[in-house]
Amino acid sequence: MLTLANYAITQVFFAEPSSITIPYSFFKTQVEAGNVGDVTSVGNSIQGTFRTKVTYPPEKSPAPAAKSPASPPAAPPKGSTSTHFKTQRPDFADQDLERRLDEKGAVINAVDENASSWYKLLISFGPTLLLVGAFVWFTRRAAAAAGGGLFSLGTSRAKRYSEEQPKVTFDDVAGIDEAENELVEIVDFLKNPTKYQRLGGTVPKGVLLVGAPGTGKTLLARAIAGQAGVPFFSLAASEFIEMIVGVGASRVRDLFKQAREAAPAIIFIDELDAIGRTRGSGAQLGGHDEREQTLNQILTEMDGFDSREGVIVLAATNRADVLDQALLRPGRFDRRVVVQRPDRAGRAAILKVHTRKVPLGPDVSLERIAAETPGLVGAELRNLVNEAALLAARKDASAVGAEDFAEALQKITLGPARNILLTAADRERTAYHESGHALLALLIPGSDPVHRVSIVPRGMALGATYQLPVDDRTSYAEDYLQARITCALGGRAAEKLVYGVTTTGAENDLQQVTEIARHMVLRWGMSEKLGPISFVAPQDEGLPPAFQHQPYSDATSELIDAEVRHIVEDSHRDADRLLAAHRDKLEALAHALLKAESLNEKEIWDATGLVDRPSQEQETPVRPGAQVVTSPDP
Repeated sequence: MLTLANYAITQVFFAEPSSITIPYSFFKTQVEAGNVGDVTSVGNSIQGTFRTKVTYPPEKSPAPAAKSPASPPAAPPKGSTSTHFKTQRPDFADQDLERRLDEKGAVINAVDENASSWYKLLISFGPTLLLVGAFVWFTRRAAAAAGGGLFSLGTSRAKRYSEEQPKVTFDDVAGIDEAENELVEIVDFLKNPTKYQRLGGTVPKGVLLVGAPGTGKTLLARAIAGQAGVPFFSLAASEFIEMIVGVGASRVRDLFKQAREAAPAIIFIDELDAIGRTRGSGAQLGGHDEREQTLNQILTEMDGFDSREGVIVLAATNRADVLDQALLRPGRFDRRVVVQRPDRAGRAAILKVHTRKVPLGPDVSLERIAAETPGLVGAELRNLVNEAALLAARKDASAVGAEDFAEALQKITLGPARNILLTAADRERTAYHESGHALLALLIPGSDPVHRVSIVPRGMALGATYQLPVDDRTSYAEDYLQARITCALGGRAAEKLVYGVTTTGAENDLQQVTEIARHMVLRWGMSEKLGPISFVAPQDEGLPPAFQHQPYSDATSELIDAEVRHIVEDSHRDADRLLAAHRDKLEALAHALLKAESLNEKEIWDATGLVDRPSQEQETPVRPGAQVVTSPDP
């Protein structure tokens, strides 16, 4: 292949112009005729150019042949025409060639015979050397990117954390005590394996950490290794996959081999669903693609080692529902640890961990911040602390204050403040819109208390109303969900009440309203006409939503749409009625908001003049016949 490439490059870039080879006698004839323009001599070899094109052999009329019916006359040989020529000077030739060339005005050149040999060698093998050099360069670049040489594609790329490196322990993990307690046994086994082996007990080969992104699954896995003081091999599942089939399986074998040699050890595979999806699902053709081969090798390796070897496989995923069932059977990932979102106390503990090296102002209450951040996970809380520290540093403050945390929370949830110029009419309309949200939250029993309302543009929003739940909820009453829908429609209702028309500002509110109402009907059975039936079908993984199975008829679909509309319209009428009855309070709150741009809880109550403030500890009232749903935050 290199020979062909070399020949092609030589012919394209280094080929000499086409020339004709002529006898020395013909060359002398052209010299005498003054047709030789220049000559170059390399030893006895002479090459050069004619002033005018020459054809050799010269075209001649064919000589008359004897008439014979059996042999037709032969055609004369066809000559080649060119201005370039080559010839060889005989050793016995006369020595006056130089004089005759000079007399005819020809240019005479000479090349050293040894230099010519090196030139020919370079022309012949230079392209080959260039191709070899380029191949070596690309190979080294690929090796550097892959972390090894050309023949190390099948070696594991797992990062190894040893005992000498900075350790992460359970002291660095907070807010997920239940998951931590589940894994204490793993640490104890790695430290004292004989304690369990003397009674014939074995620790699970594989532990699957399941939880939402950012809940601390990877941190928890590293804490187990740090607490046990054993080597920790960590990599993402996607790092097994390459475009070359079989590389992933080879890396799996190499990873388990390294872990056995370093036992006791922990193997941690992050985002297991990247390679652990159900085999044969979706639109894949055949069952021998790279992902499935890698998964098969993981299953084989986990079957092939004994838990007494001291190797434990940890894996993390937020999509346990798509994993192949062969992974979850006993003997492989037979223990599942669910890492939940932290509750209020857990968030406070996480904030304490992340603020160890952050100087806090005297007005900062981590318990208060934890109450203001329901639903946030550990990674988001860490980002909150970092953003607050950056804001305080920007102000050249010596400590991070409560206002910095409040600003950081608004920046994370909505985006940074935008310096856009709003017209007086748009600013006023935004104030009425946000006042409608806030006032309904004050008037409707069971609503989340209003913490802050602002008309400072942030992200895609021109204003925002922040409601602070009394406590984290694990179940939601029907009245509470209806109150959330009514409060979300308060902005649209206020615009319609004051201006007689609505705007596009309620787009996000309508999306939230529709989602909650559909969940009430489809998932939680909060519809009298449809009854306590769930209309949510298990997802068929691998198929797009348009091809998902619909577990109800078209007639039921129309009834679902009608019930969703009924819930939303009832809430909209309640919002219109309450705002119309308290129009004076709406006006007062809007004017106060226009003046200050941002109001806290006390300022909101003072602006509205309401004194019948619900107790913060009061539970959400549930009217007779209302239902309660236990579910994640709707």
